[in-house]
Amino acid sequence: MKRRTSRAIGLLLYDDLQPLDLAGPLDVFGSASHHAGTARAAYSVHTIGLSRKPVRAENGLSLTPDFALSSAPPLDTLIIPGGAGSRHALSHDTQLHRWLRKREQTTRRIVSVCTGVFVLASAGLMEGRRATTHWRYAAEFRSRFPGVHLDADQLYVQDGKFFSSGGLTAGMDLSLALVEADLGSGVALAVARDLVMYIRRPGNQAQYSEPLDAQVRGAGRFTQLVEWMLERLRQDLGVARLAERVNMSPRNFQRVFRQKFLTTPARYVERLRLERACILLSTGSQSVTSIAAACGFNNADVFRRAFRSIYGTSPREYRQRFTA
Repeated sequence: MKRRTSRAIGLLLYDDLQPLDLAGPLDVFGSASHHAGTARAAYSVHTIGLSRKPVRAENGLSLTPDFALSSAPPLDTLIIPGGAGSRHALSHDTQLHRWLRKREQTTRRIVSVCTGVFVLASAGLMEGRRATTHWRYAAEFRSRFPGVHLDADQLYVQDGKFFSSGGLTAGMDLSLALVEADLGSGVALAVARDLVMYIRRPGNQAQYSEPLDAQVRGAGRFTQLVEWMLERLRQDLGVARLAERVNMSPRNFQRVFRQKFLTTPARYVERLRLERACILLSTGSQSVTSIAAACGFNNADVFRRAFRSIYGTSPREYRQRFTA
């Protein structure tokens, strides 16, 4: 059997990194090597520190790098995890910034997870580029790096060889997308099953789901309202019925709802229905017409138009990409 040269993946280690930003991509690329079906692993994964000294993650975990910056091997992909250290100490590390600018010239992909993009921006590598980061730190990032076009609503963003992802598990979604680009959808799906990643999400999905957003923005009866809506997506969820559910006048309900969720009730209901449709498309074999009805759309054509307007693709194409 012909041996395939493995792609070298480098992950930066530093004090106060977020360990999930490191472990998530590690598991994705490690699982991909297992499923690639070649005589040699598809990926070789290396950890790289500012020196060879152990570092301590945010949760207290001690990690020892395989290489220091000065001895790191050539890389196909460099990944910078997020964490408090990326926003503070590493933003002022001129040695690291020089190393990154030099490696940028010879590295095929440079990836940031969560707040790891602060490091790339501090090194001057993101000026004029599109990027994303954890939604909680978006305002800080914009204030510090006004020359970067930040889209904090996106799960992950690509601009040339630079890839950035949102908070924590979004780094796994991005890593899975990179595996799919390298090794095909079959390997990516096998990895997703191994890691019990419920749905493979494209980059233009929001960093968090509408029901989770309801828990953040809503309170009391509005959080309960969203839970009630999720159980009745195929029913009439017009303003009159929703307002009646929370014992408010339709006019006042629309005003308060827009204040809390930054959108209209109708658009919010549509997003709930589309999220449910994504799950059904990727995990089952129902027809598009059946899914449209199950999610509360009047007909399949209305469903297809709404789906394309949000995800930029058709339900059929989405199913082909995100299921076996």
